[in-house]
Amino acid sequence: MEPIVESCCGLDVHQATVVACLLVGGPHQRPKKEVRTFGTKTRELMEMRDWLHDNGCAHVGMEATGIYWKPVYAVLEDNFDLVVGNAHHIKNVPGRKTDVKDSEWIADLLRHGLIARSFVPPKPIRELRDLLRYRRKLIESRTAERNRLHKLLETANIKLATVASDVFGVSATAMLKALVRGDSTPQEMAQLAKKRLRQKLPELELALEGKLEEHHRFVLEMQLARLEQLDEHLGKLDERIDSKLTPYREQHARLARIPGVDRVLAAVMIAELGTDMSVFKSAAHLAAWAGVCPGNNESAGKRKRADTRKGNVHLMTALVEAAHGASRTKGSYFKDKFFRIKARRGYLRAAVAIAHKILRAVHTMLSTGAEYHDLGAAYLDHIDAKRVTGNLVRRLQRLGYEVTLATRVPHGPQLSPEVAG
Repeated sequence: MEPIVESCCGLDVHQATVVACLLVGGPHQRPKKEVRTFGTKTRELMEMRDWLHDNGCAHVGMEATGIYWKPVYAVLEDNFDLVVGNAHHIKNVPGRKTDVKDSEWIADLLRHGLIARSFVPPKPIRELRDLLRYRRKLIESRTAERNRLHKLLETANIKLATVASDVFGVSATAMLKALVRGDSTPQEMAQLAKKRLRQKLPELELALEGKLEEHHRFVLEMQLARLEQLDEHLGKLDERIDSKLTPYREQHARLARIPGVDRVLAAVMIAELGTDMSVFKSAAHLAAWAGVCPGNNESAGKRKRADTRKGNVHLMTALVEAAHGASRTKGSYFKDKFFRIKARRGYLRAAVAIAHKILRAVHTMLSTGAEYHDLGAAYLDHIDAKRVTGNLVRRLQRLGYEVTLATRVPHGPQLSPEVAG
């Protein structure tokens, strides 16, 4: 196989060291090889960058190993054509596993153009991605802290959750703070209720009569402080995310019109995908990358069951969450399709199938700038009206009715095509 790159370097990246193998040579000659080991501190990475630049290197390849490749990428991205490859796709044959051999293997693959590029979004998108991924971690921390608070109240036999629909609303929070102080009777704490909760004053008085000990108050005070701190940090983070979304405001507003996709989920999609869909060959390629379509499992001409592929877990989580929301959106095509698939394949497969459809719609909208147009809940009935009509007639006949059909609309309603349907 003929080499296609004259000067390239393969990097074997670790936490403390980077082994670099530089290959320089024309297509029809044996390349000159030089191997060096560098540290991963910023100054040492800059020394490696200068060494590659002085030797005329134009292409650099590396494996996506954990997070260790990211600082290397950040130092080199403005000076070289960087190729980040999937470690599973460029694994060497067994028995040749050393750091030097790994770097030589990566350099040789890069020289022959055999490393498929992993998608690495531009720097502004990576910054937005970091913020939204951290936001999800804070939401998870807040949920865990709330669950611990619920457990503490149950331990002390405070049944506030059985009366108040939101234990962390304005009224319930005021009662929790009164419990921490320990200077109010259940009747006085119940009077802190506001609006519709005041209709449940007798139930509140009974629910607040518990066995709250001193150590319960100590832990409850810390939990409330922790929740207030998380809410404050989430507010600051949302402000920063909004400022980072400014260049993508149009795409963000367009994606938020998809059923089941709210402001946060639309931001997550932009952060994980970017706005340039030309990096993906097609909508099917994007779905495979995201992990919302099944893999292939065929042998001897027989296709077998295959689970969904591993993909971008952050994007897949957002898409499935959007699918759950779309399944509850009245009058939408996604809701009708969800329940049809659920009846045959179950809840989880239906959610992944709708996530797949949402992602295809996102791909088309970001590629063409089109708006989302919903097909409507009756779309699937209209495209196969003969079958649907026959099923309904047979059901009525089994109930003892005699059915006569008359056409009310000559050709049925005109349906606007759905984006990426």
